[in-house]
Amino acid sequence: MAISIQLLADAEQRLDFLAVQTGRTKDVCLREIIERGLEDMEDYYLAAEVLERVRSGKEQVYSAAEVKKALGLDD
Repeated sequence: MAISIQLLADAEQRLDFLAVQTGRTKDVCLREIIERGLEDMEDYYLAAEVLERVRSGKEQVYSAAEVKKALGLDD
């Protein structure tokens, strides 16, 4: 899928520099930046949802000791 975006001048200069220094194309650099950024955003938003469920009492929380005991690892 083709997407068009406008970068701030500073970001564009940094992207140009990164591409030149690493011998990669700007497309390759942007693809990796987006993929890593998506992973970070997914982690953040999903964790925030779990935290909200914990705070509201909708999500059960267990201590490490409780988990070890439940798994039979509490020797």
